[in-house]
Amino acid sequence: MKPLIRLFFRTLRAILGPFLLLGDRLTRPKGIVRPAAEQQAVDVRTRKLALYHFPTCPFCLKTRRTLRRLSLDIELRDARNNEAHRAALIAGGGMPQVPCLLITAADGQATWLYESDAINAWLNREFGAA
Repeated sequence: MKPLIRLFFRTLRAILGPFLLLGDRLTRPKGIVRPAAEQQAVDVRTRKLALYHFPTCPFCLKTRRTLRRLSLDIELRDARNNEAHRAALIAGGGMPQVPCLLITAADGQATWLYESDAINAWLNREFGAA
């Protein structure tokens, strides 16, 4: 029964995935505009961040929309199609759940933040408009 359920959800994702991506592309939010020096400072802070995601995951889409809205240049790591990224996610974070934001501190300490709502709240708190 379990393989049948997996097949059902894989088929559902294969059918709905392109529509999710199209909807995201058509309704893409505009990014906030910052002065050049301020945007450069934000870009420096985002170099230590990486978002592990699946391209058609609705929760990942929600998080990527927040990245666009806040004009953040965060590295996206596809954990579905890249085995190295998937292995790093499991090794570092402990589970293959996406979205997951990897926050690397200045001292090299890594924090793995799961759940789209928690990631979006953290991004808004750190980079949102004052």
